[in-house]
Amino acid sequence: MKELERDLGLPSVLAISIGAMIGSGIFILPALALEIAGPAVVLAYLLAGLLVVPAALSKSEMATAMPEAGGTYIYIERGMGPLLGTVAGVGTWFSLSFKGALALVGGVPYLLLLFDLPLKPVALGLAAVLILVNLVGAKQTGRLQVAIVVVMLAALGWFAAGSAPAVQSANYVDFFGSGFGGLLAATGLVFVSYAGVTKVASIAEEVEDPGRNIPLGILGSLAFTTVLYVAIVAVLVGITDPGSVAGSLTPVAVAAEVTLGEAGVVAVILAAILALVSTANAGILSSSRYPFAMSRDKLAPPSLSGVSDRFGTPVTSITLTGVVLLALIAFVPILEIAKLASAFQIIVFALINVAVVAFREGNADYDPEFTSPLYPWMQIFGAITGVLLLTQMGAVALLGALVITVGSVVWYFVYVRPRVRREGVATDAIRRQVGRNALADVESAATEDTHEVLVALTKAVGAERERSLVALAADVVRPHDGRVVVVRFEEIPDQAPLTENATVQSAADRTFEARVEALGAEFDVAVEADEVVSHDTKHAVVNFADHHGMDAILAEHEPLRLRSRLLGDPVDWVVRHASCDVFLVDNVGYDAPTHVALSGDGGPYDSRAVALADAVATANDGRISLWYPDDGGTDRHSRTMDDYQSELSSLLSVPVRSETLRTDGGNLASPDLLVRTGADHRLRNALFDDRPTVPSPGCTTVTVYPQADRRPPFARRLLERFVF
Repeated sequence: MKELERDLGLPSVLAISIGAMIGSGIFILPALALEIAGPAVVLAYLLAGLLVVPAALSKSEMATAMPEAGGTYIYIERGMGPLLGTVAGVGTWFSLSFKGALALVGGVPYLLLLFDLPLKPVALGLAAVLILVNLVGAKQTGRLQVAIVVVMLAALGWFAAGSAPAVQSANYVDFFGSGFGGLLAATGLVFVSYAGVTKVASIAEEVEDPGRNIPLGILGSLAFTTVLYVAIVAVLVGITDPGSVAGSLTPVAVAAEVTLGEAGVVAVILAAILALVSTANAGILSSSRYPFAMSRDKLAPPSLSGVSDRFGTPVTSITLTGVVLLALIAFVPILEIAKLASAFQIIVFALINVAVVAFREGNADYDPEFTSPLYPWMQIFGAITGVLLLTQMGAVALLGALVITVGSVVWYFVYVRPRVRREGVATDAIRRQVGRNALADVESAATEDTHEVLVALTKAVGAERERSLVALAADVVRPHDGRVVVVRFEEIPDQAPLTENATVQSAADRTFEARVEALGAEFDVAVEADEVVSHDTKHAVVNFADHHGMDAILAEHEPLRLRSRLLGDPVDWVVRHASCDVFLVDNVGYDAPTHVALSGDGGPYDSRAVALADAVATANDGRISLWYPDDGGTDRHSRTMDDYQSELSSLLSVPVRSETLRTDGGNLASPDLLVRTGADHRLRNALFDDRPTVPSPGCTTVTVYPQADRRPPFARRLLERFVF
């Protein structure tokens, strides 16, 4: 694969970053912000600059760790995974294209102060020229940017210095007249003035000595531009009558005319045109690298990553960006769309801060030359304030950002997902934390003794299957000197009186009690027998367990009939209403199992299922196999699962072996007992028989339903399902 040439030095980096910022932020937005905040617009620019610092530090750090073309996309994709990487890449590409078009269209009103020219044709012509310059090469682009920025800053410097003596302090009276809300709203609006500060990171692959030049370029240009913005806006407010420039399309030119006359207006017009052209130039340069980088990672068609042999630039990517830019100028109301794109930039800045935390906390090869100070508080502050500013952008902007996000997600599922099997370090970091929480639950469950188990017989099962259920319950309670209560539940019609049926003990009842008492002697545990007659078996089982303080209910897993699927399964009712754990058994016999398989469903193993498997294996001097589905996960996912299962094995009392579960089951040795956790999805249980998904284990299977207050919260279960 061809590499991009590293030929952009610190002056070019500073020029690109400053040029990307000084544009509509100073030549157009002050007039709009004045209408919102009044004189406090000066403070709004300072506050916005400070709020950009966390993202600037975070992006500087990641740019020195991964100096690759693509910038924001690269960092979010590596940190948060290809889904959010696609959202960031597509959204930022569109956002920068929108802003480039806005800069060109926004610069023409200044030009119209001197010449009577049509707006769109001039903007289209300037766009075409800049696209050609970018096609020729980054070095030429950097040199052009330096020249533009030098001339632009000279003109703005003359305006600020020449106008400062004319500042009237009376113009700052009632500084906070619009209140804190007005200040915050204006800050949200002018925040986009600094969005270009991190654009240079998208061309990090073309920067000389990126470990030094990128942080210096980003932070230096941010500090310089913040001071410049505050100074110019302060002068603009101080030399004009209150409200005289609010809403103007050319506010700086209006202010210059007051103090510098015609010559000042011409200088400002020149500066405005150069600034807005440089913003568009930097936008084309940086935005075109997003499809380039996404293509190299298979998130976009491969043709977009081609590099020209002649010019050393991604020609196809630049051409596509140019076409989008020209179409926006020609057909779209660009100002409103640029505001929408700005809202997405705030979202991306918040994600950038989160991505740094993901890289530092995740299990990844991450070694930046520059590290952000005050970690992680700086990143947390940046993410929170980003969300706060987003709320000030208005409903239309939020809706636009949502449309971009949804479109990116659709592209991911249609194009990317079939081609990419990759995940971000944040997913792995969360997965490891979820795994640690699950292991803590296992340790806690080991201290919770199961003393009392109710074996609920809701139908005639035969002596052999009855013995299997009692033997399983005995293995669970034996280590704690507990007892097993075996109850045969009989359901009679509602019209039949309970008193008559409950007082008469039949010969079958006496035989049942004698048989159960014999099992107690055989298994060396305390076993009691009882019979319960009721009009509703499921209520009787739950009430008996509750009144007698049972730790668990053990019963056979009855097949679901059509009526049960549609109207509700009685077993499901027991699971949801029992005040203890419920063990449902698919019973094909139980005879001192020495090989117990613990089957996972893709998430961490439930602590109660682990405790049951460990108890049975310990009682029979056996071993445990940890079964886990083979879903073709990433290498990072496999390493994390290996670590999790290794730590889980160290908590158990018997030998443990991990086995990957293939769909055909051909790689698994047949166990003597399979233990699994029941799904906590009621709709799924109502429609489908909740049986093991493993291929025909050929042995008794126990499905564990933990007591309701022992189950992890819904949010945690959802997170487990997502990251595992």
